[in-house]
Amino acid sequence: MTGQQYNIDTISNNLSNVNTTGFKQNRVDFEDLLYQTTRTAGTPATELTVTPVGVQVGHGVKVAATQKMYTQGALQNTGNISDLAIEGEGFMRVMLIDGTYGYTRDGSLKIDSNGQLVTSQGYRLMPDVVLPEGFVRESLTISQDGRITVKIDRNDDPIQVGQMQLFRFVNPAGLNAIGENLLKVTNASGDPIGGRPGFDGMGSVQHKFLEMSNVSVVQEMVNMIVAQRAYELNSKAIQTSDSMLQIANNLKR
Repeated sequence: MTGQQYNIDTISNNLSNVNTTGFKQNRVDFEDLLYQTTRTAGTPATELTVTPVGVQVGHGVKVAATQKMYTQGALQNTGNISDLAIEGEGFMRVMLIDGTYGYTRDGSLKIDSNGQLVTSQGYRLMPDVVLPEGFVRESLTISQDGRITVKIDRNDDPIQVGQMQLFRFVNPAGLNAIGENLLKVTNASGDPIGGRPGFDGMGSVQHKFLEMSNVSVVQEMVNMIVAQRAYELNSKAIQTSDSMLQIANNLKR
């Protein structure tokens, strides 16, 4: 019952983040517990034969792992000049308050008072991108390979003011989620591998798009129904076992 409750909590978190930009579905992996062995398979039955199977009873289930499923989310056209989506593999890098790096696929970027591209929490995109003062906002363009260009005047030619980098990991499921759509490196994820969008296995950048959550509402609802029924059946099994032990205890009376 504890395992199914954990499963329901995970499904609930997936459903609550169905509209979270760049969110990746969490999955729970279970494993069975220790077994009580009454008879071991292969025990001699007679002088010439052995028992083909043993007698074992399991003692339940426990959570083995939870991992994020990094499948591509749907791209939604927003028309916003500072929005971008990653189509394919890779993460954007941001500088956190403590000076360490965080990684995200949330491309709902903003332009702060210094002309820097930042996240909704104010974390700066790395490498730094500083837009020139007085640039024409509508001229901001981010190409599929991450080149950021603007116009200082409407009649001027575009100038490049920055180059985006993406980062990928050998084991992205090993990244540690810390909230705010951010992930941090762990020993399990491996070191970040940087590169230009569209090259060396990196995904491309889609300007004025956002990557939506990859959570399937229908599938999560089906999973929730299955988990709820499994919880109810386990509860019924406990009640039935208790009732049988009560009957056995009353036989003495």
